[in-house]
Amino acid sequence: MSERDDVADVVVIGGGAAGLSAAVNLGRARRSVVVVDAGRPRNAPAEGVHAFLTRDGTPPAELLAAGRAEVERYGGRIVRAAVREAAGTVGDFTVSLDDGGRVRARRMLLATGVRDELPDVPGLRARWGRDVVHCPFCHGWEIADRRIGVVGSPMAVHQALLFRGWSDDVTLFLRDAIEPSEEEWAKLAARGIAVVDGALAAVEVTGDAVTGVVLADGTVRPVDALVVAPRVHADVVPGLGVAATEHPAGVGTYVATDQVGATSVPGVWAAGNLADPMAQVIQAAAAGTRAGAAIVADLLEEELREALSSARGLALSP
Repeated sequence: MSERDDVADVVVIGGGAAGLSAAVNLGRARRSVVVVDAGRPRNAPAEGVHAFLTRDGTPPAELLAAGRAEVERYGGRIVRAAVREAAGTVGDFTVSLDDGGRVRARRMLLATGVRDELPDVPGLRARWGRDVVHCPFCHGWEIADRRIGVVGSPMAVHQALLFRGWSDDVTLFLRDAIEPSEEEWAKLAARGIAVVDGALAAVEVTGDAVTGVVLADGTVRPVDALVVAPRVHADVVPGLGVAATEHPAGVGTYVATDQVGATSVPGVWAAGNLADPMAQVIQAAAAGTRAGAAIVADLLEEELREALSSARGLALSP
């Protein structure tokens, strides 16, 4: 039997902030843990992680490298592979990897995150995570006092009003995607947010920066940064029966959990953007830590039941 066939206490699928934080907590609880990571973090294009106490501005790759080292310090193992499928029930899960390997574990944590579906505007994706952003708390400081354009979406009015707190120059490009309500029009006017209708033909990029939005009629509206609201798609591992569902906020799909991250499938937890698509990195890390603690408690409860059963069996023996 290969090392990968050994049964661990917990397998964590996804090596981002949530998965690694959970693995550290599990390792510190003296639990055997394997983290399976395909190495495709959602925030890879970003220059730095923000609003993370003591780590503000840290490049995502650097933060994850430090996290992997902490996991290994507490005896955890990192497997660099993608997951093909998973199967099993509580106490005996098997994860099949794209390199032919397998990982078996008593419990499972899904921290696979979500995939972002960006507006289909030429030039936009290339600047994603740099000066094409989605969250003022993640990126607002970096684009403060600049000309900010907001790309039309069901969330666009909300985003425009939010980003107005970082800049006096905000333009909402409706893009035929929305029609603000009368109340929303009043709010936009009260905050001095310009509104432009019509389709977007492209994002103008000069050198290494967004410089404008090209409208369908060829007009160029100068902007220094663009705000989008990507629709997110939960990265669900096939085979487990964990289902993605529409998020109540209408931002896309996610995996519903209870307060400690337990899914509807016994023995399987979820944390990070998979369970909360709008969570910042520090929130995802906290959710991973919380889920890790819940898994430890669940394992301890199982072991207690087994110990009691064994003790009672001995007491009944002649």
